[in-house]
Amino acid sequence: MMTTMAALMGAIPIAVGLGTGSEARQPLGLTVVGGLLVSQLVTLYITPIFYIYLDNFQKYLMNRKVTVSDAT
Repeated sequence: MMTTMAALMGAIPIAVGLGTGSEARQPLGLTVVGGLLVSQLVTLYITPIFYIYLDNFQKYLMNRKVTVSDAT
């Protein structure tokens, strides 16, 4: 998180676009800031949820395997 925040704070002046010639650099700054925010949200929320679903699926398969083994 610290690395992302450092990169984000470094890109904010480009995204705000103050100064001469900033019109050309502002889209790049906005893209960098948006990409960092989205990637941080994916890393913090979506990835753990994905692993929880995989763990639940593994438990389901293990229970199913035990049930099938008991039936034979």
